[in-house]
Amino acid sequence: MRTTLRALIAAGVVVASFGLAVAKLPPLTDEQKAAAAAKKEKDAEVAKKDAAELAKVQDRVAAKYIADQRAKGKTVTPQMGATPPPDKAAANGNAKK
Repeated sequence: MRTTLRALIAAGVVVASFGLAVAKLPPLTDEQKAAAAAKKEKDAEVAKKDAAELAKVQDRVAAKYIADQRAKGKTVTPQMGATPPPDKAAANGNAKK
């Protein structure tokens, strides 16, 4: 019982001290805000590129699987169509707003 109480008190002290430490952080400067915005934009571009590459690879793997199954004489009906390129998705209104 005492060990549990001590652990709870210690956890409370840690949480309270973390709250105080975070509360005293200075606001970001204009340079830091600009750097953060640039990093966020760069990360978004990288994520978009990675998603496009992943979709391309998934389509290639699915096409190979279907071809292999047809070579064995099995009928394969894909559940999803091919992934549209990012430009066509935006033109169709499927892009995030």
